[in-house]
Amino acid sequence: MHASASTPRALVLGRSFSLRDVHDVASRRASVTLDPEVRSQLQRSRAQLLRDVADGQIIYGVNTGFGALSGTSVPSDKLEDLQRNLLRSHACGVGPLLPAAVVRTLLALRAHTLALGASGASAEVIDGILALLAHDVLPAVPAQGSVGASGDLAPLAHLALPLIGEGEVLTETGHKRPAAEALAAAGLQRTPLGPKEGLCLINGTQVTTAIGALATWTAGNVVASADVIGALSLDAGLNTTAAFDPRIHAGKPHPGQIETAATVRALVEGSALHDSHADCDEVQDAYCFRCMPQVHGAVRSAVRYVAQALSIELNSFTDNPLLLRRDDGGYDVVSGGNFHAGSVAVPIDHLTAAVTTLATISERRTDRFMSPATSRGMPAFLADDPGVESGFMLAHVTAAALASECKTLSFPASVDTIPTSAGKEDHVSMGPGAARKLAKAVDNVSAVLAVEAMAAARVLDLREPATSPRLASVHAKIREHVPPHEGDRVLGDDIEALAAAIRDGALLEAAGVQSPLTA
Repeated sequence: MHASASTPRALVLGRSFSLRDVHDVASRRASVTLDPEVRSQLQRSRAQLLRDVADGQIIYGVNTGFGALSGTSVPSDKLEDLQRNLLRSHACGVGPLLPAAVVRTLLALRAHTLALGASGASAEVIDGILALLAHDVLPAVPAQGSVGASGDLAPLAHLALPLIGEGEVLTETGHKRPAAEALAAAGLQRTPLGPKEGLCLINGTQVTTAIGALATWTAGNVVASADVIGALSLDAGLNTTAAFDPRIHAGKPHPGQIETAATVRALVEGSALHDSHADCDEVQDAYCFRCMPQVHGAVRSAVRYVAQALSIELNSFTDNPLLLRRDDGGYDVVSGGNFHAGSVAVPIDHLTAAVTTLATISERRTDRFMSPATSRGMPAFLADDPGVESGFMLAHVTAAALASECKTLSFPASVDTIPTSAGKEDHVSMGPGAARKLAKAVDNVSAVLAVEAMAAARVLDLREPATSPRLASVHAKIREHVPPHEGDRVLGDDIEALAAAIRDGALLEAAGVQSPLTA
């Protein structure tokens, strides 16, 4: 089992779930329980489903086969076998295992969508999921194998198997052990599955949504950090804030653009270094500085758009078939397509492309510091002894490599589709692939920004007079993770450490700036 966090806040399933809730569950800052009123509603919908089955009603996935086998009837004495076999046969995932934080999110989101009451699952199944989450018994879930329609079937099957004592779970070291052993060690019982409950556990968009929501939350920190680091570079590079004049942005009033311009102005305000070159003869700066509001602002808007789409998906029915409430209090069993992840795959792809522009513009700002021709007085590659030392030469190359990789990640997964299940499932979203690409791009961008921040901090160490008080606080925060430059040394670990701090919002706190998702 994995250690639990101290004093987590309580979340109640069956009401609403936010991106902040997702982040807190993933990081063990929140515990999850089931709303007592929801429990009684679940009992009513479950009873309706069982009555319909007893009356001989044909219901997809309850007393029929799955996918192209939906026309095959299943006898009543095989209904429990049907659900167990569904989990076993669909656990075909491959590739690296999803991280523990993602698996925690998956458990919570799967329980939440069942608690919304349209799946026909019993409260006992939700209790079983929440017991795994409470004891941090985390299923081992391979990342690959879902096409993002008919639900994220393969990974969710791996998620569900430990509930019935099968499959594998993660160890503290990220390896695997048999689920039956982990349940016994935690004092947990296997959860029996009745009609439809295997299908309830795997039919949904939660893999796409979990990975996408966590990456989008982090992207909020990253885009706001780009404003902070861009301001640091602007001041360190002896650039002007003229292009951030509010009158310019009032004439093109995209909200994100206005916010970025205001943030940069506020961060540079009070900088003696900025004031020291106010009367220079430079007319205008390079685009990577002058167009920060337009570029960063577009990413701010993209983050909010994607967060809105994910917030809707978090609180949606994503199962099939659904038990839909009638005006008389009964339920109709209706087949639909809410398991299709296109509603979030398309926005997620958009955000991957958007954050890539943060990498490309950040790399250009770093490049300005590499040459005396553009750095306004700095030594080549910011080295103490250029030639004998290479300084930041290869740190910049790393930033360039990561920015270029982001471009390859930006090809949208959601434009692809490939028919499956003998043509029955003939249009799919590729949502999980889109979400994984976004997560990788966000990590890459944070590292590109880390290189820029390190370079700007190095330049400020060499400049006089001082920067603004708020940017000085950012500089000090960078120095908590990266020591001053004192000759060539290995910089890889420094880049990784600062990138992690950027993703966690450490520079935002130092600057007194908020993520667009919390502002």
